[in-house]
Amino acid sequence: MILQIYKALVTFSGLFLDVYFRLRLVRGKENKFRLNERRGIATKSRPSGRLVWLHAVSVGEAAGLLALIKIIHDTKPWIILLLTTCTVTSGDLIRKLLPKGVIHQFIPIDRPAWVGRFLDYWNPDLAIWMESDLWPTMVTEANARGIYMIIVSGRLSFRAFQRWKSIGSLAKPLFSAFDLVLAASHEQVRRFFALGCVDVRYVGNLKDSIVPPKVDIKIAAALRNSITYRPVWLAASTHRGEESLVLDAHAQIAKTKPNLLTVIVPRHTNRSDEIARIVQRRGLTLVRRSANQSIKERTSVYLADTMGEIAIFYSVIPVTFLAGSMVKVGGHNPIEASYCGTAIVFGPLMENNRESADALIAAGAAREVNDAASLAKTVEDLLDDPITANEMGACARRVAIARAIKINSILEVIDPILPEKPLGVT
Repeated sequence: MILQIYKALVTFSGLFLDVYFRLRLVRGKENKFRLNERRGIATKSRPSGRLVWLHAVSVGEAAGLLALIKIIHDTKPWIILLLTTCTVTSGDLIRKLLPKGVIHQFIPIDRPAWVGRFLDYWNPDLAIWMESDLWPTMVTEANARGIYMIIVSGRLSFRAFQRWKSIGSLAKPLFSAFDLVLAASHEQVRRFFALGCVDVRYVGNLKDSIVPPKVDIKIAAALRNSITYRPVWLAASTHRGEESLVLDAHAQIAKTKPNLLTVIVPRHTNRSDEIARIVQRRGLTLVRRSANQSIKERTSVYLADTMGEIAIFYSVIPVTFLAGSMVKVGGHNPIEASYCGTAIVFGPLMENNRESADALIAAGAAREVNDAASLAKTVEDLLDDPITANEMGACARRVAIARAIKINSILEVIDPILPEKPLGVT
């Protein structure tokens, strides 16, 4: 009954969606040239052949799927690969990284008519969902068409798990629609079983198997030259509320290191003006990468508000605070930073990537802090002890490489399910 009510509500919501889309366009959250994709209208042609559809909500999840996409693309070229994401940021970034021939589209709004249009056009043989961005109409309609569906790196926060449990009449048809769930941890296995999934296994977390980031050597060298002889640390993927905490830590460290440089890479670049105002209210000298401003001797904060360059900063700066871990975001995947060999510091709210975080702590590659004061103390200690910081970075790289091996276990499970080579195809 709840599923029927949900579908009726999203059907009638069409009366308001034009206003919703206009507001999102103004806020930079939609691409006006690809808005029809939100209505299930394709903007790319569908080649003939067997198609595997993969879905990820945003940048981090899409990056996790990239390793899987590349392997399928290279080893099974007869398979057409379609990747959908939700956010404009993820679409803009991931399209640059996809192998040639892999199609990207934005997932449609979860209205039955638009979902049906999407499924009719693309007609996937297999659907692979990353983590838990599950849309009830899309899932149940795909299931009704007999599309084999898998969740990889399945993950539900405790709050999300409790919410789904409280509406079991909606959760059961949704979660039981999946033929296979590859959970992100043993605890996640228990959660997916409890919500009605039938075949749930733990074989490793696909987000640990991200493709090692490529770093532009020239840009990295220019950045390294601009910060030589200065104590510098990085606050990566910050969210609202974390910049103030980072600046509190900056003020504390600067008492003993007046030439300190703090580099801030926001998770969402559309917050750049907001962050700049926060910095300037502190009386700190700020330069912005998006404005092509150079770091000067008196620069206190470098706002790296561009997309797709974070690996450059990870590779050059010796100490990184991985944000999203001091606010209720759940923490970001630390594996990309680990590949780049930076010493990692994060807050206590790492639920989304707890297993990777614990592995890094156990290896001596990361340290956990609780507030601005402990963040300042930890960063200052590492800046005072570059040998330890370098050792932590080397340990982090070893952890990343070791955990990446797990993709082989995931592939062993998925491989028999992938569409077979058609007769006559060489």
